[in-house]
Amino acid sequence: MDIQPQKDFLIKLANAKMPFGKYKDRYLIDLPEYYIVWYHNKGLPKGVLGQQLQAIYELKVNGLEYLVRNIRKM
Repeated sequence: MDIQPQKDFLIKLANAKMPFGKYKDRYLIDLPEYYIVWYHNKGLPKGVLGQQLQAIYELKVNGLEYLVRNIRKM
């Protein structure tokens, strides 16, 4: 099993920033949970940003955001 694509996704996720709006230039993992939940309920954007926000949503609701923060510190 090749884990390289998953590893690459997590590294990019750890360094991804919000490209627009009220939280522009904040790391996605540092966005407030209520904002991520609101976006999830409203409908996530298409493409890479949508995939990243979906992953952030899953991490936050499961209390695993520290995993991405640790990757960013490395």
